[in-house]
Amino acid sequence: MPRNAEVIRQWTILRELEASRRLTIDDLAGRTGVSTRTIRRDLEALQSAGFPLYDEMHDGRKYWLLEQKAFRRLEATGFTFAELSALYFSRTLVECLAATPFQKDVASAFERLTSALSPGMRSFLDRLPLVMQSKAEPGTPAGAARRKEIGQLLDATLQHRRTLMRYHSFSSDREKDYLIEPYRVVFAQGALYLVAFVPEYRQMRTFSLDRIKSLSVTEDRFQPEEDAEEAFAHSLGVHEGPPERVEVAFEPRIARYIRERVWHPSQELHDRPDGGVVLVMHVSNDVALRSWILGFGALAQVISPPSLVQAIRQELQDARARYADVEPA
Repeated sequence: MPRNAEVIRQWTILRELEASRRLTIDDLAGRTGVSTRTIRRDLEALQSAGFPLYDEMHDGRKYWLLEQKAFRRLEATGFTFAELSALYFSRTLVECLAATPFQKDVASAFERLTSALSPGMRSFLDRLPLVMQSKAEPGTPAGAARRKEIGQLLDATLQHRRTLMRYHSFSSDREKDYLIEPYRVVFAQGALYLVAFVPEYRQMRTFSLDRIKSLSVTEDRFQPEEDAEEAFAHSLGVHEGPPERVEVAFEPRIARYIRERVWHPSQELHDRPDGGVVLVMHVSNDVALRSWILGFGALAQVISPPSLVQAIRQELQDARARYADVEPA
């Protein structure tokens, strides 16, 4: 039997007992699809690890329970067993932050969390990442952490203080000085970004923290807009821009994959007679959208808007032209 199956089953037992208050061994066997003998071994293993499981008789039947106030050392934090386990388990999901300034802080927080667990419990929960892992975004920066800049920007954001920033623009390939009103720092697609209002342009702008050359927080305060929307709300990437209706048709062989995922909160799916699907979204018509569509190659076809149809057609023509004189190896 795969080791992961045992971990998943024992985790299921703990969650079922917490949700149902009390269950018999037969109940647990039925819900996990194993024999009662296996369940008994699992209960013994969990008890040995330190989980507060116990049995009691009720109407002539033996029931198993998980102490609802499971860990006395957690009373001060207010964490339930499920909450603590979820946080402990989430270590594998925050590994993608390894290249950010929060790496040491996250590690320190988890060290404090684990102090509430017995060695046996930690050993059990350490096995959970075997069944769920995360992968960092391609191109995640591997450079030195920007702890100082992060601290300055968070301070400026919380205190609504205008900030002087020297920034290297990717589009113009030159450095420029900005006076900004920082609204939030956002972790997206494996990197950190600053969303700030630029009074000079009277608009919100997005800046990559990796291209910030210097910062100076002033004593001048600003009044933030109360209706500032979520960062990159209309983009499939890390861009700002108004949304527009976008329709993309997908071939039958990729349709199931498209249906299984939420690409954007605004999406609608419409089945086609041939088994394909049309995805409708209200999103920004930006480089992130075009890159996403091009990633599907011949399996995707833009229906609207016309400007996006033309942009994708031009990209494909340019790409084809680059390979016109390349001889296959």
